[in-house]
Amino acid sequence: MKTLEQIDISGELPSPKGVALAILETCRKDDATSAEIARIAQTDPALTGRLIRQANTVAGGSGRPVASVNDAILRLGLTAVRNLAMAFSLVDHYQDGPCLAFDYQAFWSQSLLTAVAMQKLCVMTSAGAADELFACGLLSRIGRLALATAYPSEYAGVLREEANGHPLVELEQRHLETNHNELTAALLAEWGIPHALIEPIHHHEAPDRSGFLPGSRADQLAHLFYLAKCIAELGVSPERECNGRTAELLLLGGRIGLDADELGAAIDDIVRRWQEWGELLKVPASALPPFAQLSAAHAPRPANGGKLAALRVLLVDDDPATRFTLENALGKVLGHSVISASNGHEALAVAVEALPQIVMTDWTMPGMSGLELSRALRATEWGQAMYLIMLTGRETEEEITEAFEAGVDDFLTKPVNIRTLRARLRAAWHYVQLLEAWERDRAQLKQFTAELAISNRRLEHAAMTDLLTNLPNRRAGMNALAKAWSGASRSAHPLSVLLLDVDHFKRVNDTHGHAAGDHVLREVALTLQRSARKNESVCRLGGEEFLMICEGSDVRAALLAGERLRRTVEALRIDIGGSVITCSISIGVATKEAAMADTDALVHAADHALYQAKQAGRNRTCATLHGQFRCSPP
Repeated sequence: MKTLEQIDISGELPSPKGVALAILETCRKDDATSAEIARIAQTDPALTGRLIRQANTVAGGSGRPVASVNDAILRLGLTAVRNLAMAFSLVDHYQDGPCLAFDYQAFWSQSLLTAVAMQKLCVMTSAGAADELFACGLLSRIGRLALATAYPSEYAGVLREEANGHPLVELEQRHLETNHNELTAALLAEWGIPHALIEPIHHHEAPDRSGFLPGSRADQLAHLFYLAKCIAELGVSPERECNGRTAELLLLGGRIGLDADELGAAIDDIVRRWQEWGELLKVPASALPPFAQLSAAHAPRPANGGKLAALRVLLVDDDPATRFTLENALGKVLGHSVISASNGHEALAVAVEALPQIVMTDWTMPGMSGLELSRALRATEWGQAMYLIMLTGRETEEEITEAFEAGVDDFLTKPVNIRTLRARLRAAWHYVQLLEAWERDRAQLKQFTAELAISNRRLEHAAMTDLLTNLPNRRAGMNALAKAWSGASRSAHPLSVLLLDVDHFKRVNDTHGHAAGDHVLREVALTLQRSARKNESVCRLGGEEFLMICEGSDVRAALLAGERLRRTVEALRIDIGGSVITCSISIGVATKEAAMADTDALVHAADHALYQAKQAGRNRTCATLHGQFRCSPP
């Protein structure tokens, strides 16, 4: 990954301006405060409204809605506010530019949809801070804007070649000696985005070739960015291309544990929020049909071949003699199942009930003509799959064009010749067969997606669960602690952890055996889980050591929680083959302090407190605050 110094850029690059630039510079100071950032943000009413909206969006309806920029900044955190202000500034100042072949509005529309999709996916998967990843999604392809800004004429040539089917990254590298992924990464690094987020963005267009360790956070984020990109491409694609994109989305959703219905609901919500943000940022965001409708779109027309079988045919003609002749030819001679209607209105009512595969209608009828019937059928979801044959004596070019535009598939000239009718129905039968095969494939894909989603949920549960105690394991516990740390940092609420260790556990194994030791650990784990309150979560770190996270608890509340747990475990009576075993735990308590850099420092402090509890005689709770220890009596 190159730096900006290594990339030979001769033109001006996109950069945040005005209030966003002031926020960016202020956040680089070690002593920057939320009050100082709020004073700067309040000078830009548009930015203020966007930050408040984002803070309430992230809350997801839980908690009190914020109404002031001060509260919004506290909820979002300085890092997220900086990234959002920077991203919004770029959207505002680069709505157009010097590259005539680059569609700036479409670029921001797709980028905004990527951002909203990334935010939604992160909330659903707990992959990271949704507000930060919203900004990262908005900037995930900023290198394209940068190349169009720095090299307007050269990049126009690149885009013209891309339109002929050449890969964009290869064209950029060949003509400009860099590509938008390299430039995106360099710009994000220049603006202070963490390296842990830049790497997944850099590789998100081809996550399977990233080289990330499978299952790692970087790998997970790269695939989520790719899924968000695919959702964005669906949102800005012409309707005729949408069907081809839904199959890939179904598979990608299955890989993160979403079945077809869950993915569809998520995408519909993403599109709705995209439209709301589009109005706020003055970025185009078009309407999109529900995902279920897109994924159920009908197949293209087939080629010929195969053996003719019976079809369900709806025959519509106001002339009784013609109707009788065709009924006889279709039913008795050709062996098809025929339903008749004498006019277009009657045909619509019959079609709803019978759902015919073929509709054969006269052009000229009183009340509703054949063209009007065709348009009415094509306007419904179920009518789009029917094969329409028009009976007519008209053959002018204008009339034929009008009929095909109305949705007609084929023509039969009256009076109808039996050999011609058989040939036309053979073509219709091929279409019906292809449609049925295609629908079976779609059903199998949805079933596979559902099975894949269930399988991935089970794998994720297994990867995050301790097999012995059925508690969350160390990995799940550390992820939960990182999320709680981020929330506490944004809201300035307290956060404490308890490190719990079963006293003299080796003695239990040596005296009663490892099976008995496992039974003791399961009983202790169950007791801890049952004793945990609403804001407390517990996991097994390994061996006989457990971790409890107490959100919203200061050191005093955490110390009281530790004593409650210690007394509960001390009262346990565990039956092992007729022998009753008692046990006790020692607990170390630590609270998030300003001097602590990360979660590791918090757990390390709790470990020191646990050591003090052991040294003081075990079966007690010891807390640390500002380097001072306080142990409860046994």
